[in-house]
Amino acid sequence: MVGAALNAIAAPVDLGGRLELFIDHALIERLENTRLKLGTPRREEQAIAFDQPWEGRFAGASTVVQDDGVYRLYYRGSGYGPTKAEDRLAELTAYAESPDGIHWTKPMLRLHAFNGSRENNIILPPGDKRRISHNFSPFIDRRPGVPASERYKAVGGTREHGLFRLVSADGIRWRMFSEEPLFLGFALDTVNVAFWSEAEQQYIAYIRTWSDGGTPEKPQFRGLRTVSRATSPDFVTWSTPQPMSYGDSPPEHIYTNATQPYFRAPHIQIALPFRYVDGLGGRVADHQAPPKTGRAALTAAEMDAWNFDLPWMRVGVSDVILMTSRGGNAYDRTFMESFIRPGLDRRSWTSRGNCPTYGIVQTGPEEISLYLQAHYMLPSFHVRRYSLRLDGFASVNAPFTGGAMITKPLRFQGDRLVINCSTSSIGHVRAELQDEAGAPLPGFTLADADEIVGDDTARTVTWRGSSDVSSLAGRTVRLHFDLRDADLYSLQFHSAR
Repeated sequence: MVGAALNAIAAPVDLGGRLELFIDHALIERLENTRLKLGTPRREEQAIAFDQPWEGRFAGASTVVQDDGVYRLYYRGSGYGPTKAEDRLAELTAYAESPDGIHWTKPMLRLHAFNGSRENNIILPPGDKRRISHNFSPFIDRRPGVPASERYKAVGGTREHGLFRLVSADGIRWRMFSEEPLFLGFALDTVNVAFWSEAEQQYIAYIRTWSDGGTPEKPQFRGLRTVSRATSPDFVTWSTPQPMSYGDSPPEHIYTNATQPYFRAPHIQIALPFRYVDGLGGRVADHQAPPKTGRAALTAAEMDAWNFDLPWMRVGVSDVILMTSRGGNAYDRTFMESFIRPGLDRRSWTSRGNCPTYGIVQTGPEEISLYLQAHYMLPSFHVRRYSLRLDGFASVNAPFTGGAMITKPLRFQGDRLVINCSTSSIGHVRAELQDEAGAPLPGFTLADADEIVGDDTARTVTWRGSSDVSSLAGRTVRLHFDLRDADLYSLQFHSAR
């Protein structure tokens, strides 16, 4: 009997009616001939090209947000000058928008002049000595009671001057929230992010740090690139950033973090870091050097960019990984494998390429999208869209021979169980409800369960034609899923009332 080998009964997980994703082991007690399988984003079309004079080869640091039918993409431009100092002062923030997250335009906003012309999409002009545009990253503040004039908030800044806060009513015209910088002395030299956490009822900032340095106490950068977290009740007063932990996973360079509440399940934070492997230690891809002949040969302009006098740009390789958090100073590293590999495109094997844009948005009834900066520093530098099925970051996966997944004890509210699942033509999913000790509940056993065959992001589970589970609401139960050649992505108890 399944229940006979279950662990000692623990306090139940209180689901209420929230959506749960199978991206970690938070809900799972046992896997039998099944596994947690990482999703595979699909490479889609190019979203925008960095092809304007004010964008330059060091564009990037991008963020995507979705707001009432408008998708907004913010990114750094740098009409770079001949010296490093001029480069930094040339940094600016530009803006693109889309009605669907797929087709993007760069509106001529005419807010700021560049080289004497206002025909551009610049929202923060060059020349800011605080370098806010280096990594300007906005979010929509969904905290109840936020003034309309501060509905959009953003952070941006670097180690030299600290992280600054900005606010906006429309996401296009910005003003300073405070002239006082945050987190002075920390590294901060890539995209730092902030948001209101509905689950934790506080603002959270995830910032770039080093594992053994890059702080006021240890000003020299030492160790590995990593992430630290700070919190605030009001966006005014912030705690001192504390390092995030990664469980027992092997140490890696986590260059950016792109941590955000998943919009369908805000108690789960999805992080899409830019994982960097330092080529100075000898790790260089076989085809990282640019080919001079053949189909993949770089153009003369690309070779000129490649030979630009920045040797650190020609070492190291990078890709995208998936991490998660359910609050506090801990990331879950269930998956060590790459979430998005550089792939067959040789131009994606440059150092510091494949950097994820901050932001995951819904782009269809059954689709979410994320975005990736590709071909960094080359004339073909652009942002590309990748898509996933709804909730499709990971799944409980069963092979042809079949298997099972048994949850921890849980409580729910609602009258029906809805799952996001996919099977082959020969596969199936069946669900059983058990008591907390693992004994099948009458009327909800596997023998009673109606077999689910097909592919659906919101399939209602039934037992002999009935979906009503209201008699078990509030009780401590377990779920036992029987799967064959199938994937289970998420579940949620719904209420008709």
